[in-house]
Amino acid sequence: MDINGFFGVFISQAKATPLLEWIAIFFAVAEVLLARNNKVLLYPAGIISTVIYTYLFIGVGLYADAILNTYYFVMSIYGWVLWLKRRDNGRHLPVSHNSRRDWLITAAIVLLGWALLYIMLTKLFPALFAGYQISDMALWDAFISASAWSGMWLLAKRKVENWLLLNLSNIVAIPVLVYKDMPFTAALTLFLFIVAIFGYFEWRKLYHTQRQAGTL
Repeated sequence: MDINGFFGVFISQAKATPLLEWIAIFFAVAEVLLARNNKVLLYPAGIISTVIYTYLFIGVGLYADAILNTYYFVMSIYGWVLWLKRRDNGRHLPVSHNSRRDWLITAAIVLLGWALLYIMLTKLFPALFAGYQISDMALWDAFISASAWSGMWLLAKRKVENWLLLNLSNIVAIPVLVYKDMPFTAALTLFLFIVAIFGYFEWRKLYHTQRQAGTL
């Protein structure tokens, strides 16, 4: 696709996007911006976005994406409860860096999730859902989701490295979305990628501030 074709499809997709999807996009962007600023409201924003996206994906037969958004919904609930529990104890959940154990769990989520999702996309879903078409990008689709899974887990644990895993997912997703002729979603993902870069440095700064204040 040349640059003129890219923007042509982008504009046509923007015009054809229903209001409900715009609402989901708004709350998805709000979630990332709130996460960058370490605000607990990121979780209700994420819950609203994932609920809407799950509904939309089921409506168009994208069952795999619907199930993945269900995972994001569960992780948003988990992160919100974890935050509120620490706040009720008189202390916010602090931002911290991955320990060795955290990195091992992160790697396990990515690798096992990648394998599991690939099997689901290529074997399970074709058997369960009539008319389900196996994507020619199933291997990369599975990796994008698996790395985002680990990023969401780290976000719930308030780990600085959550931004690295989320951006690993984003950087792979952008060319895949362009290949799939989804320039509008690719542009949104690029925006989230840029915000996540700032989020990473903001959280590193916050970690050092907490450490100097003795709140870790």
